[in-house]
Amino acid sequence: MDISESGPLPPLAAYVTKDGSEIRELWHPDHHGAGAMSLAQAIIPAGECTRLHRHVRAEEIYHVLSGSGVMDLGGRRFAVHAGDTVRIPPGVAHRVRASAEAPLTILCCCAPPYRHDDTEIL
Repeated sequence: MDISESGPLPPLAAYVTKDGSEIRELWHPDHHGAGAMSLAQAIIPAGECTRLHRHVRAEEIYHVLSGSGVMDLGGRRFAVHAGDTVRIPPGVAHRVRASAEAPLTILCCCAPPYRHDDTEIL
């Protein structure tokens, strides 16, 4: 059901993705009934790192909500902080590490929607 028809929906229970991050789906067509993308909140605990991976089909956009860390993206490494937005094209290897001081909280948008079978661990 589309949000315009149902009003705001609560997020689903958190789960761990193949890359090791804890995800809370805020919108996913498999669960909410419509749409061509998914939106989730990811939390990487302080000092932890997601596994290096890529998505064959999905493009991702990460928007850092809180915390800071280091992003590896397609052979480049750079710092990320609250307020930063990073586009991850399909097929590009990536991972993110939270600083030792605090968890890193990221808003993740995937198009097409996130699927475990679209994630390749490298």
